[in-house]
This record gives sequence, structure tokens and C-alpha cells, in this order.
Amino acid sequence: MKARFNTFYRLLFIICASWSACFAQPKPVHVDAHNFINYKADTLYIAQSNPSFLQSFITKFDSVVTHKSGNINIIHIGGSHVQAGTFPHAVRQELLKAYPDLTAGRGLVFPYAAAPKCNNPTDYRTRSVGKFGLVRNVFKEHVKPLGVAGIAVYTLDSISEIRIVQRDSLTKFKTTKITLIGYAEKDSAFIPILKIDTATFLPTKIIPEKRQFIYENICTTDSFTFSLVHKGNDSFTITGILLENENPGITYHSIGVNGASVNAFLRCAHFEEEIPLLSPDMVIFGLGINDASESSFDPAVFKENYLTLVNQFKKVNPNCFFVFITNNDSYKKVGNKYEVNRKALDVRKIMYELANETGGAVFDQFEIMGGLYSMEKWRLAKLAQNDRVHFTKTGYELMGKLLFNAIIRELQ
Repeated sequence: MKARFNTFYRLLFIICASWSACFAQPKPVHVDAHNFINYKADTLYIAQSNPSFLQSFITKFDSVVTHKSGNINIIHIGGSHVQAGTFPHAVRQELLKAYPDLTAGRGLVFPYAAAPKCNNPTDYRTRSVGKFGLVRNVFKEHVKPLGVAGIAVYTLDSISEIRIVQRDSLTKFKTTKITLIGYAEKDSAFIPILKIDTATFLPTKIIPEKRQFIYENICTTDSFTFSLVHKGNDSFTITGILLENENPGITYHSIGVNGASVNAFLRCAHFEEEIPLLSPDMVIFGLGINDASESSFDPAVFKENYLTLVNQFKKVNPNCFFVFITNNDSYKKVGNKYEVNRKALDVRKIMYELANETGGAVFDQFEIMGGLYSMEKWRLAKLAQNDRVHFTKTGYELMGKLLFNAIIRELQ
């Protein structure tokens, strides 16, 4: 009898332990220790003015995790810190490692490297055939209307190709639906051909007024090619490529344009119109470093522009939760010397005001780094580049893990 009793409790313990493991909350990941980093600041400052936006996000996130149904869409938007890809991809990887059964689509991508001297994110490779021009939202005049990605490539060649090859060794994204956002200048009958290995696909739906070519029921893939064959006197412009699948889970979109300010995105003709494609639940804003580098920087105008951008997302999802990343400590080159950019303090102050006014949060990158003059310590530790503005790959990966940790603590 005693043996049966012991066996019963051993089985009960195993079942309970297994049940507990199934619902175990992911924990913050390990990061390298440096005595100049303020790890206590690695948290989200949550505005108490209206905590309902965070609670709405957490409720939906928990529902997706628990029921394996629905999708969470996170958008990380910024300048060169985001275009390089390492920072946002570090957050993306940690989220999907924490929730491996919730790997939804890769999200919005852009063929940056199709244009000369334009750097591509690290987790996918762009190859191209033909000559492509580039339009960025930082240009004073946009020769081609821009959309939510804030950037475009275009070609006048009668035959050209764009190929995307995903190269993430940790996260294997599978795509079953592709939306090409683009348009022909003159020929409305132009149709891009999608190639996956030896198979070819025509779009299942074309929405000319929204500049969308939608390809559904395609081979499950992680790499593909768009073949562009059109009249020689016409041009074709690509402003984004959205990669999706049928899986419930988390999609982490990254939108980055080198040199972009807040106003640069406001000047994109189709930006607001294309936000619904991304169905935002959380938007992480990393804009401000380029605004603060301008001699004409006006904190009041900067804040007003930010609120305008925020409202464009709120029109699509009134419950969207916003996270504002403060500027990193940085320097400006004046003559032969580098001087610390004190405008980072103005930007930091405004980020807290924005969080309070929108019911959002602040990821205080500036405080985490160690405040003014901390960039030099990061540079000497090979976590930042010699320009004293950008991080190294190691530094971006570290900052991405710190942002993940700050987010995951709020989801526990």
C-alpha cells in the first residue's frame, strides 16, 4: 500500500512539474557585464497617466500565447540604428526564442542592397539584376512617392530582378503569402512575376489604388525572386515587401532609413495609408538621433512632429502601445575634435513627456549607457564605433537584448 502511495505522489509530482514547465514565463536573457553600464535602468518606464494601453497589449499578448491564436505585431522604427538590422533583429530573435511556437511571418522587408552603397539588414541578403535608383525619405524631394518603409528602389531597365535570401541561422521563417508594395509609372497592366525555385506565380490579387500585388497559396519558402519585365520607357518602383504566413504568433517589423528624422517619415506620401498593412499592437520609436544632430533642432517642433506620427498609428489602432527609445549618448565632430551632443538631454526629456501624454513607455537607452560622455567608454570597450554615434555589431546586439529584457519583464 505504501509503495502504491509513493508511486502515486511521484507521478503527481511529475505531472505538476510538467504542467508548470508548459506555462513557465520566459526570463530575461544574460548580457555581458560592464561596470560603466547602468543595468538598473534596463526597464520600461511606464506612464501612469493611462496604463490601459499597456494592459491592452499584455492581455492580447497573453491570449496569443495561451490560445495559440491571433497575432501580435510589433513595429520598430528608426534611422540607421534600425536600417542596419542588428538591433531590432536581436530583439526579434530573443522574442522568438522565448516563444518558439509563435513564429509568425518575418514581416516587412526592403531590398536595400539593390541600390548602390545602401546597407542591408544582416538577417537577409538582397541580390539584384539591373540598375536600380534609390529614394530615401531624407531627400528634400521625393522623385517617387514613398510609403510606410520610408524608402524606395526603382528601375528603368526593361528586364530586372530582385531576390531576397533569408540567412538567419537561428529563426527559420516560412512565408506562404507575399505582398509586393510597388507600382509602374505608366503601364497599369504591368505584373511582377514571383519565382520560388523553379515555380512561378502571378498575383492572386492586385489592388492598384493601394499599389499592392498579393501572392497567396505559394510554395512555403524563405527565399524568392521578383522578375520585372516591362516597357523600356516605363519604370517600376518597389516601396516594400511584406512576408506573412498562416501561423499565429509574433511578427516584429523593422523600418529603418539611414539619416531619418521624425519629419522625414511624415513627408512620405503613403505612410499613413500603408500602416494598416502592419496591424500595429506595439510601436517602438527610435527616432531622434538625427533630429538632435541638426543645428535647427527645436524641442517643441520635435515633440509636435512626434505626436503627429503617433496619431497616424492611433488612427489604425486606438489601443496601440508606444515605446519611446531615448537617444544614445553621442558626439559631434567640430573641426578636429569631438564634442558631446547635449541635445540628447532635450530629446530624453521629450520622450518622457510623450510617454506620459500617450500612455506609453520609455526605454532609457541614454541612462543605460551611463549618461553624458558614456559613449567614450562604450567605444573603448568596442561596443561603439569611432564615429561616436553608432554601435558596433556587439553593441547593437547587447542593446537589443537589454530592450528584450525590459519588455519581457512587463509581460511576466
